[in-house]
Amino acid sequence: MQETLTVSWQEKVKAYAALSEEMGKLHPEILELAYQENWFKLFVPEIYGGPNKKLPEILRLEEELAEADGSLGWTITLCAGAAWFAGFLNPELAAEIFADREVCFAGSGAIGGVAIKTETGYLVNGKWNYASGALHATIFTANCTLKNEQDEDILDENGDPEIKSFILKKDEVNILPGWSYFGLIATGSHAFEVGDLLVPENRTFKINQHIEVADSGFDYPFLQLAETTLAVNSLGMTKLFIQLVEDAFYLRTALKRYTEEQVLFFNGELNRCKEEIQNLRAKFYSTFDASWDELMENSKIADNKLAEVSAISRKLAHACWKAAATLFPYCGLEAAKKESEINRVWRDIHTASQHALLTFES
Repeated sequence: MQETLTVSWQEKVKAYAALSEEMGKLHPEILELAYQENWFKLFVPEIYGGPNKKLPEILRLEEELAEADGSLGWTITLCAGAAWFAGFLNPELAAEIFADREVCFAGSGAIGGVAIKTETGYLVNGKWNYASGALHATIFTANCTLKNEQDEDILDENGDPEIKSFILKKDEVNILPGWSYFGLIATGSHAFEVGDLLVPENRTFKINQHIEVADSGFDYPFLQLAETTLAVNSLGMTKLFIQLVEDAFYLRTALKRYTEEQVLFFNGELNRCKEEIQNLRAKFYSTFDASWDELMENSKIADNKLAEVSAISRKLAHACWKAAATLFPYCGLEAAKKESEINRVWRDIHTASQHALLTFES
């Protein structure tokens, strides 16, 4: 029964992927599916309506989502990942926010704003780029440098300018259309801005400090959580791309002109890429699962184990991009046709590769 359900959602996502890209945002049918499946709340504590899924299961689901449609996988990963902040929010505020069936967080990790301390909260001004899911988000998270009313930096305990994160509501922000990139089009990763917005104190938070509500495993380190979730997106997209490459090669009109040696050479390249990705996938999950088990057993993960998770995440992502580059020339002109599925997947892979967190392999 579960297998039937899984195939069903995958087939639906694939059927709407091209329409979502044409619209520049997830199709309403796919959004409704996401709400039904609670995908935007994957990391939300169960007390706030989260599905009580743990990171090992979430990573494998995000891989499947990205394999079905890169834009969907990326949007769920970034939006659900932003909702991970639920555990650091004022509990009354969080309960109010997550009561919305269609709640969706979007935001930016960049420090794009300034917040001036007032008697009741903060006066916020700023602009933040690349907020995946911005067109259907209900909540935006934004990082700001804090200043006092004399425009002086407020310093933290280390003497550095203090940074806080803010919860902004959709009717408080102005969306700035500008997601004009050639891939992950349906993520609608537009910029947003606010001007002279008064934000109450209870809508500020700092991650990794003052955990208010948490499910088991919530304290998995955020850096490795981000690295692993991004890596499985590249993995899912690349698995689909490799499948499409194999199909495309044997449908090429030029196939009859290839020699037996040339066909064998292609098969060698294809199988080499398949094997490398499969082996790295196995190593990735083995390394991650070991870190998760250590957290469950010891309530912490050793630094060397976290370094291994970071290293394999980056290695896997880079291998995915290299496999796509290796196999693309064998696909024929269909792969260069922007309306084709294989072209869309290729563009999604290369757009995902530009995320700064995984730019360098080491």
